[in-house]
Amino acid sequence: MKRKALFLDRDGVINVEKHYLHTVEDFEFIDGVFEACRYFQMQGYLIVVITNQAGIAKGYYTHEEFKILNDWMIGEFKKESIDIAKVYYCPHHPDFDGECICRKPNAGMIWEAQKEFAIDLTRSLLVGDKLSDIEAGKKAGVGECYLISTGHDIRAIVYDKKIDNLRELMSS
Repeated sequence: MKRKALFLDRDGVINVEKHYLHTVEDFEFIDGVFEACRYFQMQGYLIVVITNQAGIAKGYYTHEEFKILNDWMIGEFKKESIDIAKVYYCPHHPDFDGECICRKPNAGMIWEAQKEFAIDLTRSLLVGDKLSDIEAGKKAGVGECYLISTGHDIRAIVYDKKIDNLRELMSS
């Protein structure tokens, strides 16, 4: 039987959105992220992070710096008894590398997770703070895609599945 997953964007969903965040010192978890992830993990969801990291292509930070921050973040989740199945990231930017299938709004990272973990996308959820996150989820066939207001300003965006925080997702 295939598993279900909770796909989360990183910046603006897990942590406070900061310009090309790449250091532990600047990382700030958004209130409620541990509680929500723990809840969905207990409901049988794999927790999967999918994140565009164009700062690598632009030379703001390296793959290694991203890995250091990523390992630290996963360790913080572990301290909260939450297993992050994997963090998928796209280090590309079309102005620097050309087009790729992994950069959201493309669905490459989601499809890679689906193959690696035998995920039933129709039973899965995705939360992102930009329409490109939602587009990626819809292209991949993710069952429910939610736009969250903890990152970018989404007030002017018309979309039927808007939430203010991850705690709201627990009651939907």
